[in-house]
Amino acid sequence: MRSGFVAILGRPNAGKSTLINALIKEKIAITSYKAETTRNTISGILNREDLQIVFLDTPGIHEAKTVLGSYMNREALSQAEGVDVIYYICDARNGLHEEDDRILKKIKDKAPVFLLLNKIDALSKEELLSRTTYAATHYDFAEIIPISALKEENLEELLKTTLPYLQDGVLYYPQDQNTSATMDFRIAEIIREKILICCEKEVPHLTAVFVERMKETEKRMNIEAVIVCGKESHKGIIIGQKGKMLQKINSLASREIAEWLGKKVNLSLFVRVEEDWLNKSRRLFDLGYMTGNDEG
Repeated sequence: MRSGFVAILGRPNAGKSTLINALIKEKIAITSYKAETTRNTISGILNREDLQIVFLDTPGIHEAKTVLGSYMNREALSQAEGVDVIYYICDARNGLHEEDDRILKKIKDKAPVFLLLNKIDALSKEELLSRTTYAATHYDFAEIIPISALKEENLEELLKTTLPYLQDGVLYYPQDQNTSATMDFRIAEIIREKILICCEKEVPHLTAVFVERMKETEKRMNIEAVIVCGKESHKGIIIGQKGKMLQKINSLASREIAEWLGKKVNLSLFVRVEEDWLNKSRRLFDLGYMTGNDEG
């Protein structure tokens, strides 16, 4: 038995959540083409007969402009501590930049760093060779592995390369468990993903979701959830004309939650305005985005 922890770090939209879902072969983390989709560290647990890897999907590291943004950066960088391997994932179409350089300097001595050049399905062989050569000559990566998380390309090779860096045999979680995320967290994230999909511009990034009540029976799950937004105008956009946008968000979220739970779902959504909630530490703590140490 080999086991260990792997942190997945990188800038926004590099493909971290897509990768963790592909590795676990189940939707553990929400995804979208919009930056800053992931706000909390989410664990995905890969279990095989002689292997357990706990992957830590982290928020994209970016230039923070709010208290929430600063928390997300701290949360991501903190996951580099105490892990066996760091996957630093990069959109291979863009290559490594100054922003990556600043991040890599902060994590280089924490654990062996693998560079994952993601989205190679969008590159020519010549472009991929150029990106790989640059990375190999400018940085001291333990491994450089081209992948396509979306196409699930080269992921078995990635796992095979990771294996020697892991420890001998401790099971950190039961072998039938594939995430440490709670049910209410996953439900809230599914709802937030549908807001990301349905709403344009800055609205989704000024929005949070929390589950207020859940009541489960043998055949049905009743859920009441609150969408918190930062402006009255955003509330109007989320609800939409005659409530159509909120109905669409509800329908998409209900369908996915029902498929996941294997039972009917009765989802009630409420929209609440809380101005500047992204900069209020106490509220961020209440919404699950900050620890007691952060909040204090």
